Amino acid sequence: MDELVDILDVDGKITGKTSMKSEAHQKGLFHSTVHIWFYTKDGKLLIQQRGKIKASFPLLWDVSVAGHVGASENITISAIREIEEEIGLKIVEDELQKRGVFKSVQRHNKNLIDCEFHHTFLCELKFSIDDLTQQESEVEALSMISISQFTKELKDKEISKKYVPHGTGYYTSIIKAIQKRL
Repeated sequence: MDELVDILDVDGKITGKTSMKSEAHQKGLFHSTVHIWFYTKDGKLLIQQRGKIKASFPLLWDVSVAGHVGASENITISAIREIEEEIGLKIVEDELQKRGVFKSVQRHNKNLIDCEFHHTFLCELKFSIDDLTQQESEVEALSMISISQFTKELKDKEISKKYVPHGTGYYTSIIKAIQKRL
C-alpha cells in the first residue's frame, strides 16, 4: 500500500517535505520506519516471514513487526498501529521500550532503494503465538525462535541467508538489549 511519508535528511531530521512511499523508494529518499521486536521471558523471539509479494526480501525472516511511519504520524503511535495491523495484537504505549534508531540503506535495484531510519522498540510478548492474527498481504508466517538458536543461525553464512540482511551490528544490539531484560 502506498502512503505519504515525511522525507528526512541523511542525519534523520525532518526536511518539511513529504512524498509517497513508492517515490521515496524509487529515488532513495530517507524516511522513517518502525521495528518492533517481541520477546518472551523464557528467551524466545517472535519472527515474521515477509509476504511472498513484497518488493523487498520476499519470504525472508525478519523483525516481529515492521512498517512505515506515515507523514506527521507519531513514531510510537505508528508502532502500535503496525502491531495491530500485522499481528492483530493491541498494546499500549507503556509496553513499548525504545531501543534506538538505526540508519539503513538497502539498494535492491535501480528503482528500489530503501533509505530508512528504523525506530526500534522491544516489547514483551505475553500471548501465545496462536493468539496472533497475521496480516495476509504482509506476513507469510510467524514463528518463535530461541535467542540462542537465532544467534547461531545469524552466524552461519548459509543459514543466515534466510534472514533480512540488517547487518551484524543491528542484530547484535537487539539481542543484547533483549537479554538484559530477561
